[in-house]
Amino acid sequence: MLKIADLQLKNPVICAPLAGISNSAYYSLCLQQGAGLVYTEMTSSEAIHYGNKKTFAMCEIPEDTHPIALQLFGAKVSSMVEAAVYLDEHSSCDLIDINMGCPAPKVVKTGAGSALMHEPELAFAIVREIVRHVKKPVSVKMRLGYAQNERNYLPFALGLQEAGASLIAVHGRTRTQMYQGEADWEAIKEIKEALSIPVFGNGDVRSVEDYFRRKEESGVDGIMIGRALVGNPFLIREIVLAIEGKDYRKVAVEERLEALRLHAQRLCALYGEDAAMRQLRGIAPSYFKGLRGAAVFRARCSSLLKYEELEKILEEYIVSVSE
Repeated sequence: MLKIADLQLKNPVICAPLAGISNSAYYSLCLQQGAGLVYTEMTSSEAIHYGNKKTFAMCEIPEDTHPIALQLFGAKVSSMVEAAVYLDEHSSCDLIDINMGCPAPKVVKTGAGSALMHEPELAFAIVREIVRHVKKPVSVKMRLGYAQNERNYLPFALGLQEAGASLIAVHGRTRTQMYQGEADWEAIKEIKEALSIPVFGNGDVRSVEDYFRRKEESGVDGIMIGRALVGNPFLIREIVLAIEGKDYRKVAVEERLEALRLHAQRLCALYGEDAAMRQLRGIAPSYFKGLRGAAVFRARCSSLLKYEELEKILEEYIVSVSE
């Protein structure tokens, strides 16, 4: 069993945070499939500081969605500490995660996310002060550096450990790479070998085979999976069964579509139908990926306006593959 400070995880299959996706409608599905730990999408420390009601709502964790890490981003020590203390006292999250890996321009230009890899002393101060003020374990998600000529991942990870982080999760790319090119798992291995705290590896894990290959070659404590789970949370179950030495079967079409239906219903309950359907347009097509004769139905999903439209698409697809 994997242990992070006092937090015990049942397995090392980790659901990565995804901006605009990792809400309770999504991560609850991942936990149902057996994920050892899930992450929320990023929460702004400044928004917590200014009392933003929408942000406070994002910090509310449903009772049946544990263990879960709530991810903060920001670039000021004072507001990051204030936000972390708020999560420690008012959120039921199990882990407070600090984002130092997001490459999005709107985050980086504020000095947060992967921009903190430019400012290691500030990054260490944020971790050190948060650890001083909270009881929950504190983790950090980072990249290999800001750019290819600034791959400072080893001293950065060591500094975070010294500052008191209980866990480091590493995306095997630099900020300037964004999500392009192949993740560097050799660098992730270097970090794992140098640190005494748990290390998660992240990048290009899309199958059961990828999981075992990356786990073996890097020696990391956990494997974090991101985009590959969108529309396919069943990959978690497949990996967990394989870890246990059990056979895993191909997911039936009906089960895949039922998961999409459940995802949509939970989004509607969370945001209301209009906002839920806007978000679902970018997610629903992924549930049809690889299914026979699904191209037309995937296209229709990308323009959803009402939940009843989704139900009609699902019914018509089942009929089409039954003929």
